[in-house]
Formats: sequence, C-alpha cells, structure tokens
Amino acid sequence: MYRWVQHYGPKIQKKICYFLKSTNSSWYLDETYVKVKGKWLYLYRAIDSNKNTIDFYLSKTRNHKAVKLFLTKLINKKNWYRQLNLE
Repeated sequence: MYRWVQHYGPKIQKKICYFLKSTNSSWYLDETYVKVKGKWLYLYRAIDSNKNTIDFYLSKTRNHKAVKLFLTKLINKKNWYRQLNLE
C-alpha cells in the first residue's frame, strides 16, 4: 500500500490542493483482512487523529486499483485533511 500511496499521492494532491482547508487535523489509512458473511475481504479504513473512522472501503482484492478507488472516494468527500499517515 505504501508504494501505491507514494505513486498516486502526489497526483491526487495536485488535483485537490485547491479544496484543502487550513487545518492541523490528520488521518491515516489502516488495512486489514476480515470475514464478512463467510467471505474474506480487505478492509481499508481512513481514521482521524481522534481514532474516529472517516470512511471505509471493502475490496475482494489487495491491489493498486482498490487503494486508488478508496483514495478517490475520500477525495470526493467534503472534509479533507492535510496530513496522511500510513501504518
């Protein structure tokens, strides 16, 4: 995931820098493998500095497309944060 964020992060940042608000809030991405209704899925979560879930994304696959879809989903939200931390 780190390499994907390193690759797509700057491209996404160029598109969203106009919409960023001045804030010191930060969030990080968490990725885990969970069983949902008997099927194993990858759970991607965006978590803020207060440990609140901002958004999540379930995917059958663990690849750059899944991460890109999740980051795109986050970008389209109104409340964006300036700092991204990876676990």
